[in-house]
Amino acid sequence: MKNWFLVCFAGLLLADVALAQKGLPPVAAWESAVKTGDAAGFTKFYQADASLMAGKGKVALADEVSYWMGYQKGGITKFLARLLEMESLPGGRKLSVIRLSITTGGKPLYGSVRLTWAQTGGAWKVVGSTRAVAFDEEAVRTLPQPAAPNVDLYSDPKEAEAELQAALAKAGKEKKRVIVVFGGNWCYDCHVLDTTFHSKAFAPLVDANFVVVHINVGDDGSENKALGARLGVALDKGVPSLGVLEANGTVVYAQKNGEFEATEKIGPKDVRAFLEKWKPGK
Repeated sequence: MKNWFLVCFAGLLLADVALAQKGLPPVAAWESAVKTGDAAGFTKFYQADASLMAGKGKVALADEVSYWMGYQKGGITKFLARLLEMESLPGGRKLSVIRLSITTGGKPLYGSVRLTWAQTGGAWKVVGSTRAVAFDEEAVRTLPQPAAPNVDLYSDPKEAEAELQAALAKAGKEKKRVIVVFGGNWCYDCHVLDTTFHSKAFAPLVDANFVVVHINVGDDGSENKALGARLGVALDKGVPSLGVLEANGTVVYAQKNGEFEATEKIGPKDVRAFLEKWKPGK
């Protein structure tokens, strides 16, 4: 009887997962179509009149398909799509922000693409897309990168003040300091920094000394500027931008020069030095 119950329970869980997946755009299948060079399958993801942009220029659907299929034809050895953000839009649509790592012709590249999906006839279709005209060369990173970024890392920008106050209260009870990380789910470097804080090498140091709170600056970086200014954090230098606070709200450190903005330029020694310098009692 017990085994039968477990089998039934597992079946219900799988059914729930399947139903949940039906409610999400097929980002993984989109990625697979590029990897395999499946032009016909890739084209089916796009609505015929989809609004497609490369930089500031419009792109025809046939040219968009040709662009993505060109990577497979060029001999890609790596095509990794990391979903950074999934946002619900009016009318049941969803926006997915995807960070791509591509190696083609032995050259590592990176870039992002924003796909707007809508359900048409029970299937998800891309109705809008924005990408760079050309991707940039990817630098070597020494900080750990997320295999699957937390798409809910940053809450709604309107929750910032309440989340900060909750973090300060928690820090007061636990006799810790607060690390305020300004950024957004679309920011890959923000995900890298969060992955670093949660890694085996750094989690004990972070958890013992800090409460980390993430403050969303919005899609265009215009949100929570007043909070950044209040804490003395220079948001115009890019994100992630950090501040360190005492539990009573006193600022003990405010990032001024974009020190954490490009995580490929810093390494484990830099992160450890920062955490050691600003932990309580220092």
